[in-house]
Amino acid sequence: MSRRIKRMNPKPRSRDERDDSRPFKARTAKKTGPRLGGKPGAKPPRFAAERAERRPPKAAPEASAPAKPVEALLPTKVQTVKVTADENNMRVDRFLEARFPGLSFSHIQRVVRKGELRVDGKRVDSKDRLEEGQSVRIPPLKLDTPKAAGELSEGAQKTLAALKEMTIWEDDDVLVLNKPAGLAVQGGSGMTRHIDQMLDVMRDSKGQKPRLVHRIDRETSGCLLIAKTRFAASHLTGAFRSRSARKTYWALVPGLPKPKQGRISTFLAKEESEDDTIMRIAQHGDEGASHAVTYYAVVETAGNKLTWVSLKPVTGRTHQLRAHMEHIGHPIVGDPKYFNIENWQLPGGLQNRLHLLARRIVIPHPRGGVIDATAPLPPHMQQSWNLLGLDASRFDPIENAPEE
Repeated sequence: MSRRIKRMNPKPRSRDERDDSRPFKARTAKKTGPRLGGKPGAKPPRFAAERAERRPPKAAPEASAPAKPVEALLPTKVQTVKVTADENNMRVDRFLEARFPGLSFSHIQRVVRKGELRVDGKRVDSKDRLEEGQSVRIPPLKLDTPKAAGELSEGAQKTLAALKEMTIWEDDDVLVLNKPAGLAVQGGSGMTRHIDQMLDVMRDSKGQKPRLVHRIDRETSGCLLIAKTRFAASHLTGAFRSRSARKTYWALVPGLPKPKQGRISTFLAKEESEDDTIMRIAQHGDEGASHAVTYYAVVETAGNKLTWVSLKPVTGRTHQLRAHMEHIGHPIVGDPKYFNIENWQLPGGLQNRLHLLARRIVIPHPRGGVIDATAPLPPHMQQSWNLLGLDASRFDPIENAPEE
């Protein structure tokens, strides 16, 4: 059902020029879908064991020839292979990971970055997608043979325990983590510990590890969706591309945004310097500019000094929420890149850390039903909520925001 948005400015504007001056109209009924577990409104089971109890017993597998050891699949010299129909639209890094289980993330990135891997004779990026029938030149590879579960080192066992501690939802196909602030999702220069690296300890019997299907900033805490199987990764990635995933973020900002509910629509482009990379507001047609849309809603205020806002990104651009809130004059408290209000003093007792939480994610489950996961406030934001007298159990008006 389509929803209309009130216009605060009667002057007609094109779709790409719309900004935050139009509050969204409250809906009379919340749009919901069936949840896992079968009962409307019931919370989906958190762990795989709970779901297994509800499934019919599986038939015993037919006897088959012993699988070849993974080392036997490792190319010891340059070889060229064809992309199959099943591998169509697969990312280059996922293609290598699927063909050679146990291959480390760093080794995949290295052979792609150095141009040792070629697609139809051309260099590619690890995020480029392959097409059926393309020829892929694969150089000699070095396999990191996965250890069996009983052979985990003490450090790996601690990593596995840390991941389990972060887990807020899990079944056979999907894992949702409550990523802490300060822990990166993927590695970078000088990065030794990040979620992608930690997932190595969760490799299955075939050597394949869980896959990232989206990312959140290093200093942002909250819901991070992980696919445990290739099947789930394909479906969840498709849900993000089709914008079937609904994400809600909470943030603390200075002042009071006006109107209290609105839509921010701009173009964003990456601006790089020697020391930093930020997203700047751009114009349609600018090189590298992408359209970005965010809905926002004021949840509660602490006097006129600070406001708790809920955010719903329609698109998923880098730093989108941070750049958009800075654009309307209310940058997120503790943001080292976008908070630039002169002479603004942080209230006593509040930590100067990014106050941005990936609060909730709702997305269709690959096998039917809906994944609906919510992350609690991280410690530094909970401290701020307590000091400011904000009630985290209040109704979140972003629930009424349109889907587009």
